[in-house]
Amino acid sequence: MKKKIESYQGAAGGWGAVKSVANAVRKQMDIRQDVIAMFDMNKPEGFDCPGCAWPDPKHSASFDICENGAKAIAWEVTDKQVNASFFAENTVQSLLTWGDHELEAAGRLTQPLKYDAVSDCYKPLSWQQAFDEIGARLQSYSDPNQVEFYTSGRTSNEAAFLYQLFAREYGSNNFPDCSNMCHEPTSVGLAASIGVGKGTVLLEDFEKCDLVICIGHNPGTNHPRMLTSLRALVKRGAKMIAINPLQERGLERFTAPQNPFEMLTNSETQLASAYYNVRIGGDMALLKGMMRLLIERDDAASAAGRPSLLDDEFIQTHTVGFDELR
Repeated sequence: MKKKIESYQGAAGGWGAVKSVANAVRKQMDIRQDVIAMFDMNKPEGFDCPGCAWPDPKHSASFDICENGAKAIAWEVTDKQVNASFFAENTVQSLLTWGDHELEAAGRLTQPLKYDAVSDCYKPLSWQQAFDEIGARLQSYSDPNQVEFYTSGRTSNEAAFLYQLFAREYGSNNFPDCSNMCHEPTSVGLAASIGVGKGTVLLEDFEKCDLVICIGHNPGTNHPRMLTSLRALVKRGAKMIAINPLQERGLERFTAPQNPFEMLTNSETQLASAYYNVRIGGDMALLKGMMRLLIERDDAASAAGRPSLLDDEFIQTHTVGFDELR
């Protein structure tokens, strides 16, 4: 089924996000149950949102969620079920023609299932039979390292902890998942270039910096809770520059659903003070141009007897090859 995508001229968040969440919740489950779950999300005594990995602030709001997170919870605790009759009516070949959204909207599994090649369908089996067959397969390997325990990046932290505990008891530490596969280039590339295989910025750094450059990501789509941090940054007078081939609304302007004034007045916060739409793959050329400009301005400052524009001590201590670059 094709859905018509209408043009949206409003800011990211705001009443548009509230309406979208309400629609998703209405389709999936009991609204009261969903709201109760949302109050526990991203809380020390609650659970982490499965929507993204944005960190939790030290002092969170009573309702520390975003549009994506609310929808993720609605899908997780949906009342809809896919049982044996669903798989009896739908072969695997037919399900391959369904879109991701259609499959998600069908509901949650209610019992163990096993693929039957003859009918091309998944057929139910008892929990005891499922455990027996899984156990027999695991016991058939001579070395636990022959097994990989693959899981989804959408798995909750709590479920992932139990899953890895089970695998370690079995004797394996092979835990690939989609997040691991996605960020493997990051861990290798960053480790070689800066010595650490992950980002080096803390959430608290957003409260101290003067400038944030958002390059190569779409926070309004992938991790909307970041918009709250960007909004707070702009409100205190810092700047945010966006570099993105996509003109994402979430990097342009934002209405915070947790802010009563913006919601009641339908106002918004301008986020990016400058937005550069580079061509896809053009970020490399842009970064090289920025480096060249900094070096040229630093050379001019040095020739005029002014202080260096570069952090020479940092460059000498933590980098190699700068002279060749220059």
